[in-house]
Amino acid sequence: MKRSLLVRRLVLLAVALTPCTSVLAQGTLERIQKRGEFRIGYRKDARPLSFEENGQASGYMVDVCRRIADGVKEHLHLANLKLKYVALTAENRFDAVAKGDVDIECGATTITMSRQERVDFSLMTFVTGGAILCRADRKVGPLTDLAGKTVAVVRGTTTADGLQAYLSKNLIDARLIQVADRNDGMARLERGDVDGFASDQVVLIGEARAALEKDKSLSFSFADDLFSFEPIALMLRRNDGDFRLVVNRALVQLFRAGEQVDLYRTWISSTGVGPSPMLVLMYQVQALSD
Repeated sequence: MKRSLLVRRLVLLAVALTPCTSVLAQGTLERIQKRGEFRIGYRKDARPLSFEENGQASGYMVDVCRRIADGVKEHLHLANLKLKYVALTAENRFDAVAKGDVDIECGATTITMSRQERVDFSLMTFVTGGAILCRADRKVGPLTDLAGKTVAVVRGTTTADGLQAYLSKNLIDARLIQVADRNDGMARLERGDVDGFASDQVVLIGEARAALEKDKSLSFSFADDLFSFEPIALMLRRNDGDFRLVVNRALVQLFRAGEQVDLYRTWISSTGVGPSPMLVLMYQVQALSD
């Protein structure tokens, strides 16, 4: 009698837990198929990789994610797939991916081991390095010139961690000013409130170009050295191998077809900077076979 009652209770408990379990186990592809919508997270302040222009998501990474959306659409055999763009910040991007508010983050996010405790990453999509942008009238040469100077950096980024580590290791007594976003950092640099603004080099090139288009009287220069290596990829929800495979397959097809060359010309070559040997090698190495 007692055994029968125990079995009944276990069955009822299993039934009660089934809906919750199925929701938690639902993968990204299933969610996309169910709603007919692919949610792309993007940054508004990471030009030329990811930014907002005239109210629209734009940039190299955003175009990469549009190629991935085509791959998702084909994989799911959907006649139509709506794209929804969700603006993210440096602070909320990880939670947005982990909670499923967006299906993918197409910004300028560096791969790190600690970040992989919260999210997964695609194959690498770009390689750059941490750099210091200065006003030309307050030029910084070698990074040792930063001693006694102030540098703005976006809080919660690998740039902030990398620059602090570099300064400490090399005993450079510079003061870091934590800012909310790149717009704030550039505004402080242009006003002369700080001596430099630190971020990914490719992003700083885009920021400087945008600033010069608005004010021709401005003039910028870069410090001589990079202080970090920044491998960038697309953020995905953890433990979703099926979706990650679809994303990576779309990236590999893009690399094999050489489409990244056109994207680079569109979004980055216009800044006057060609692809680094490391970036070219990254594209070649990741053009994997089926």
